[in-house]
Amino acid sequence: MENLHNLASSQKMPVLFLGHGNPMNAIEENQFVEGFRTIAKEIEKPQAILCISAHWETNGTYVTAMEHPKTIHDFGGFPKALFEVQYPAPGNPSLASTISENILKTHIELDHHWGLDHGAWSVIKHLYPNADVPVVQLSLNYVKTPQFHYELAKELAFLREKGVLIISSGNMVHNLRKVAWDKLHEPEYGYDWALEANERIKDFISKNDHQSLINFTKLGEAFKLAIPTPEHYLPLLYTLALQNEEDTLHFFNDKTIGGSLSMTSLILS
Repeated sequence: MENLHNLASSQKMPVLFLGHGNPMNAIEENQFVEGFRTIAKEIEKPQAILCISAHWETNGTYVTAMEHPKTIHDFGGFPKALFEVQYPAPGNPSLASTISENILKTHIELDHHWGLDHGAWSVIKHLYPNADVPVVQLSLNYVKTPQFHYELAKELAFLREKGVLIISSGNMVHNLRKVAWDKLHEPEYGYDWALEANERIKDFISKNDHQSLINFTKLGEAFKLAIPTPEHYLPLLYTLALQNEEDTLHFFNDKTIGGSLSMTSLILS
């Protein structure tokens, strides 16, 4: 493997899938952001973070390689306070180059324009509020299949031994067109199909049945409603691909809100 001398060996780092939900989670105090903070306290502070966010889709695969990634406010219709949030975590060009040089599944381009989208900073800011851990993002190639993403993710496993915390950010159930906006701030509200899909996804994960989750389009009507487009679901496959036999699985923030959004998150450690 190329360029690994810049990454110090470490104990095996965990892998996270974080249900990021409403961007307002970035500035609100609720059970979900408390869940993020609790997880951060339970794991070794990483040397760097690699984030796979639902909100960076590209034709091709890219990794951010700038020294100082900007905070991207990639949403609309929210209060001014949310647009004022800055998360000035440094980048890590060396890590970006290492990823690009060591992945064989596809060619990974170094990107100097993107930054940190809200799928990344809105959750990472609760884990590391001092913005003192370097962050790079890997894009989702929207022309590739779920199987491709799963296989690509497997090649990232070496980073777990190099002090890199891999965080995937999306939602297991994400259908904005079906959101019950008037119930978004209720502690827990989910349509039957959303609850069904969420429970079945957790069951497949618990049984280590990744192939069924890769083939999610064949799982019936509840999944069609839960995953109308794949971008929020695909980050989950990156986390699952990095699971090994020694890992312990723990779900947290396991709630469905607004009818059609699942905040369910997990850690493999």
